[in-house]
Amino acid sequence: QVQLVETGGGLVQAGGSLTLSCAASGRIFTNYGMGWFRQAPGREREFVAAISRNGGNTYYTDSVRGRFTISRDNAKNTVYLQMNNLQPEDTAVYYCAADRTGSSRKVSADGYEYDVWGQGTEVTVSS
Repeated sequence: QVQLVETGGGLVQAGGSLTLSCAASGRIFTNYGMGWFRQAPGREREFVAAISRNGGNTYYTDSVRGRFTISRDNAKNTVYLQMNNLQPEDTAVYYCAADRTGSSRKVSADGYEYDVWGQGTEVTVSS
């Protein structure tokens, strides 16, 4: 199965921006829908954004819609999460995940549908 490695986390002031990357290796990247999830200290993991295998469909949780953009470069086997206007409530460990089920247009907010997870990258937003 595919292996995932996230990079790009860090410390940023409120209102700032970060771009997370998730590099995939080991299997055909276009066989997987991709998602970003996050887990803040003391809270459960939550869905952030998803993109279909072909990149044509995207889906966001309400709290990040309009601020975050998910994209993928299938030639580079990488999915990105561009995060703008970051707020302290965005502080969390961010995980990318791969879903090999469903159609090429599928996007999912259900973490149980994702087969493979990265190790996470930490994002801290100071006020």
